[in-house]
Amino acid sequence: MAPSDDMLNDDDYPAYTMGRAAEIVGASQDFLRRLDEAKLITPFRSAGGHRRYSRYQLRLAARARDMVDQGTALEAACRIIILEDQLEEALQHNRNHQRLQQTDAS
Repeated sequence: MAPSDDMLNDDDYPAYTMGRAAEIVGASQDFLRRLDEAKLITPFRSAGGHRRYSRYQLRLAARARDMVDQGTALEAACRIIILEDQLEEALQHNRNHQRLQQTDAS
C-alpha cells in the first residue's frame, strides 16, 4: 500500500529507512542507533522489525550531529535537545494559556 499525501506531509510519519535517514542527516547508521540508546529518538519499527524515521526525528538527529560535530558529548547533546524541546513546549503551553485568559477577560 502506497502512503497517502497526508502521510508524506506528516512530520511524524515514519517514511525513512535507517540507511536513507543516515544519508539525509549526514551521519552513520551507528550514530542513529546511539541516539536511540541515548533516548533522543525512538524509531518506529516496520512489521519486519526495521527502524523507520520521521522528518521530526531526522531534525532532532541533525541537531545532535551538529552539536557533536562542534565537540559536545553525544549524551550531553541529547539531553540539551530534550530540555530545549521541553522548554519550547512549556512556553507554547504558557502562551496558549495566556491567550485564553485574555479572551475570557474580554
